[in-house]
This record gives sequence, structure tokens and C-alpha cells, in this order.
Amino acid sequence: MGRFIAALALVFSGAVLSWAAIPVPELIIYYDYEDFQNGFVIDKSGHGHDGKIVGNIKQVPGKRGMGAQFEKGSYLDLDGANFPADDIPEDEMSVCAWVKCQNTGDHHAIFNVRGGDGTWIIHPELRNNGQFRWLLRTKGMTTIFDIRAGTVEWDTWLHYAGVYSSIQGYAALYINGKEVAKQNVSKLKLMKDWTQGARVGYNIDNARPFTGIMDDLCIWAKALTPDEIKNLMENGPLPKAVSAQGKLAAVWGDLKRF
Repeated sequence: MGRFIAALALVFSGAVLSWAAIPVPELIIYYDYEDFQNGFVIDKSGHGHDGKIVGNIKQVPGKRGMGAQFEKGSYLDLDGANFPADDIPEDEMSVCAWVKCQNTGDHHAIFNVRGGDGTWIIHPELRNNGQFRWLLRTKGMTTIFDIRAGTVEWDTWLHYAGVYSSIQGYAALYINGKEVAKQNVSKLKLMKDWTQGARVGYNIDNARPFTGIMDDLCIWAKALTPDEIKNLMENGPLPKAVSAQGKLAAVWGDLKRF
């Protein structure tokens, strides 16, 4: 009986872990699009930055489990005006996502942020000319870098990973785990100010609508390495111990032996 109770406790503790993720160092936002609750997409980074659904975003089969299909003009609102400054990357940043975009003739914004002085800070996007873009600016609309490279395949799953390090002085863009561009850049810090807004899937000025399916959006306060990006593509950002699925299967097998 004692083993039964202990095993049952492990099942329920594992189930809780799948809902209340332990924060992963430097992972600021993680939308795996598995959990939609009361008009929000739940953030699995452990920081509680749930995205408010504006427009029509629905769950559909994604690249890894479920994904989110964005109708044109729909987006997640991250309440940039109240986003904690302590959670905003400054020295290093990576933005990663699986995307499957429709060719609508628009630019497709994966994520977009505008600072209090009007600076458009972050632009990871798929452009209507068939290129990818990875752009960061700092205060006063000062461009740190503007990478435009690679070739978009529409209606096809692609993994986007933009990386920046002010510490090491470089920016890089990886598509499907392969480096398509890298630049040495000035070692400028990012603005810790998202006052005028932060959105997933639509620019703050209601332009560049992401139209298609997105999965595993991750925003990091670190510059991911190529090996980390490849691991992220296959396994996602969370340690396997945080996911209870494997634990539940193993423990249930033990329970059936009682």
C-alpha cells in the first residue's frame, strides 16, 4: 500500500509539473501552443507571460504536438507597457520558432516590440520577397544590425532562429539549424523598454500580419549556440524532467502491478 500511495503521489506531482513549469534560466517566453485558457496562450517559461489572444487564433496540429493557426490580423498581446524590465533581454537575445506561412503577399512578423521613444526594437520576420529578416535596434532608432538572408519556402515547416550577443559582438540567423548569415556588429545593449507594445504575429502598427501556423516560439536572454538550436528544434526548450508525460507512463506501469 505504501508503494501505491508513493507512486500515485508521483503521478499527481508530475501532472502538476506539466502545468507549472520550473523556470529555465534565460528562457523569457515559451509558447508551445498546447494550452489555451480563457482567451490566453499559456507561457511555459515559468515567468507567467501569457499571451492574450486578439482576433482568431486556433489550435491545430503543429510541428511538435499542437500549434497555433493565426488568421490574418490576429496576434498575441504581451502587454508590453507592463512587461517586467527584469525579464527583457539586454546583453544577448535569441528568438526562435517553427513557422509555416502562407504566401499572402505580406511580410510576416513573428514577434514585434516597440519602445517608449517609438523605436521599433525587434523584427524577426518572413518577407514577401522570399527572404528572412532578423533586425534589432536600440534607443533612438539606432540599428544594431539588419540581416536579410535565406529563402522562404511557403506552406512548409521552417525553423527560424535569430541570435544576438552584444558581449561577443555578433548577430546570426539560422534556418532549419543551418547558419544562413552572420555579422560582426557594434556591441550595443538592447532597450529594456517595451512600453509601446509587444506582440506575436502582428506589428504594433497593425502591419505585417503573420498568416499561417506557428509552433514552439521561444525568446531567450542569451545567444544560443548552433548545437543548442539543433537540440531546440528536436526537443523543445524544457528539460525532459519538467515534462510529466514519460513519468506518467512509467509510473502507471508500476501501478498496474499492484
